[in-house]
Amino acid sequence: MFEDINTYFTLEMIYLWLNIGVFPFWFVLFFFPKSKICKIFTISIFPFLIFSIIYCYLIYIFFHDNFNFLTSFNLYLGIHELINLFSDTSFVILFWIHFLSINLFCGAWIVNDYQKISISKIIIFIPLVITYLMGPVGIVIYWIIKIFYTKRISLYE
Repeated sequence: MFEDINTYFTLEMIYLWLNIGVFPFWFVLFFFPKSKICKIFTISIFPFLIFSIIYCYLIYIFFHDNFNFLTSFNLYLGIHELINLFSDTSFVILFWIHFLSINLFCGAWIVNDYQKISISKIIIFIPLVITYLMGPVGIVIYWIIKIFYTKRISLYE
């Protein structure tokens, strides 16, 4: 049975399902941020549980395919080592799960935070879209909006 699952869930198929599967979470964040569905499925641990299951599955597969996990630490040795790592599809798919989950976490945090201070959903739409595409830039734009809305600078909470 595991071989049947393994033949269906190739890296290409997992990549495709990750990209399709993250859209409903972002759709709920964009258009229904105050709904109970958003609180249960998007601002909770639920999407990250799914990401971690996929991540663990991939690590299991890569371990059985004799993937050298120690070479992943070469990314700290220089930009050329990072470029070499991105030539390996195993590393790229693990990186992509990191990217999707961190951006979704940041988007969920923005939605959760703006509701605490009652910023308009229309104003937050732009930083959410930018967070989906370029995580840190969207967070900074949200932070700037939050400063103007609350009329105070808060570097931490």
